[in-house]
Amino acid sequence: MTFSSLVFIFIFLPVVLLLFMYIPGVKLKQLLIFLAGLIFYAWGSPKNLLLLLLSVVLHYATGMEIAKAEERGNFFTKKIMLFTTIGFDVLVLAVFKYAGLALPIGISFFTFSEISYIVDIYYGKVPMSANPLDTAMYVTFFPKLISGPIVQYADFKKQMMSLEYKKANISKGMNLFLIGLYKKVLLADNLGSAFAAAYAVESKASVTAWLGMIFYSLQLYFDFSGYSDMAIGLAQMFGFKFEKNFDYPYTSKNMSEFWRRWHISLGAWFRDYVYIPLGGNRCAPVMQFRNLAIVWILTGLWHGSTLNFLAWGIYHGIFVILEKFVIKKRLEFLPDAVKVLMTGLIAFVGWIFFFTPNLGGSFHYMAEMFGAGGGGFWNSTTTFLLKQNLLLLVISFILCGPYVKKLHDKYAFKQDGGYRLASIAIYIVLFLITIVYMVSATYQTFLYFQF
Repeated sequence: MTFSSLVFIFIFLPVVLLLFMYIPGVKLKQLLIFLAGLIFYAWGSPKNLLLLLLSVVLHYATGMEIAKAEERGNFFTKKIMLFTTIGFDVLVLAVFKYAGLALPIGISFFTFSEISYIVDIYYGKVPMSANPLDTAMYVTFFPKLISGPIVQYADFKKQMMSLEYKKANISKGMNLFLIGLYKKVLLADNLGSAFAAAYAVESKASVTAWLGMIFYSLQLYFDFSGYSDMAIGLAQMFGFKFEKNFDYPYTSKNMSEFWRRWHISLGAWFRDYVYIPLGGNRCAPVMQFRNLAIVWILTGLWHGSTLNFLAWGIYHGIFVILEKFVIKKRLEFLPDAVKVLMTGLIAFVGWIFFFTPNLGGSFHYMAEMFGAGGGGFWNSTTTFLLKQNLLLLVISFILCGPYVKKLHDKYAFKQDGGYRLASIAIYIVLFLITIVYMVSATYQTFLYFQF
């Protein structure tokens, strides 16, 4: 079951929301959300439900043992429990990712959530709860379960103890959910079709290869930011306020800024649980270099099991390190527009490692962008692809910036009758078009499910 499926939108979500509205008490609401998470997960991955439950039990038991060791003053045992559990988590994740096994959906995300749970308890960011439902609900909360955002346990726990139904939460959450749904189905899926057409061309013209890279880069952004909007909107319907996961990254002026704006929750996780514990930037430059290198190697390995993802992590690590230690001040004289174009080009080229099957394929595709495809600079296929997708490209690039969002926030659903009616009409039309796409089965699964 995915957020962009008819079953989820017309059956699962309405039923869970209705039950949430009328079931009394925080504990019963927590139980409902926990059971909803199990059903949601089992719908798409029933054979891995037991793995998820065993994982929850393991981390609950470990948290209890860490809390008991803290009470007894047995800090050695406490530390052993922490490192043993994290080591086990990393081992399980590595086995599934690198041993050729079928990857349980969402394992990268719920494993990082569980590490957050253990570490936050270890450092006393939040007290250990004797109620196993607290642990279970945090791990299995269906809006974030299979593809994030990676909400840290300390942040989640503060909000889970005061669950209540509020109409304002439903309306605000639904608005954000629909925006994410439109991004996914109307933009990302059509960009995905355009990319597939460009990628399948055997004798690519240079511009065709460039178009393919652009289509994929835009698809990935609207696919994942759309999913994040939907997840954050769903969480808000149940009273949780999650921070945004994307902040218009393609408007960044350098790669460090890009990674503060792209998949923000993953960056925050690596910052808080890897980079800072290693010493962060509070150490000599050579150690900062080491810390950044470790983070980027791990980021690449987290995303996938092939050398492509390791290369992608190293690729971005090189640019971030160069900016920090070598070239940042030397580029300050450049106009902002040039900085944005340079940063976008670096990011777009990096995504080639994501959509090609191996390193050889990645470098071959890059060569095709400079004439190695055999189709010349521009041919009839290039013209066809550009004509077919020109409007989609224009809309997509406009929506990569904050301009439409600012207009939406200023005018949409305001009390003035005209603005309110126009907003409702636009949302209804977009929703109906989206449903038509979904009924015709032209939508695709979320790209980040593979991670």
